Amino acid sequence: MKTLLVEDKSYIRKGLLNLLSSIASDIEVIGECASVKEAIVVTNACKPDLIFLDINLTDGNAFDFLEQTENLDFKIIFITAYEEYALKALKIGAVDYILKPVDIKDLELALEKVKNLPIAKQKQQIQTAKSVWNDDESKLILSLHDTFQVIDLNELMYCESDKGYTSFYCGDGKKHVVSKTLKTFEDQLSTANFTRPHQSFMVNLSFIDKYDKSGIIHLKNGKKIPVSSRKKEQFVKAFLTINTD
Repeated sequence: MKTLLVEDKSYIRKGLLNLLSSIASDIEVIGECASVKEAIVVTNACKPDLIFLDINLTDGNAFDFLEQTENLDFKIIFITAYEEYALKALKIGAVDYILKPVDIKDLELALEKVKNLPIAKQKQQIQTAKSVWNDDESKLILSLHDTFQVIDLNELMYCESDKGYTSFYCGDGKKHVVSKTLKTFEDQLSTANFTRPHQSFMVNLSFIDKYDKSGIIHLKNGKKIPVSSRKKEQFVKAFLTINTD
């Protein structure tokens, strides 16, 4: 099977390549891609039989890629980190997936299942997973000490990271703290009207009252958030775009 690896982290691609070479003699890896844009070009040109597809990529997600390919005449095994919203979509869709870091037994099982799965059945599964994914994109599920907290992203004002912890500040005044870095949530938040004007903050553009050109964001609740010089141009572009649409 001509196989394509679509994963934005090179060390995961390398590890997957090593595992495949040791357990699957019928797998021929014909390419590696790190972005949606690159994967579309290579897929349309090379027509792989199987794609290992990361859920979150640098310029979009797996479903963005699937929408833009010419034909879905290939098998897919999704790759995902342990993120509740991603796993819910994949499980309900009954789609084959493997978790990072990739376990060799999980890989063997996924390969066995996907090889026997008709393309038509896979298309149905992917459509179901996509529907669940789109429904969940406006929600963020936080794993707290003893509960799972659902956050409506339309009501989330901003996030602040500090020493490996991230605090989530909502419009109703509630604050939730998790022991994960802001980077963990950046991909999902970036597709939901959030921008990262500073290493320690992500801000919902809808809650910005004004921007002081000296480098300060004023939120509607009075909170002031700094914009780093390195991210100023990117932030201003996002701010002006959302306010001129």
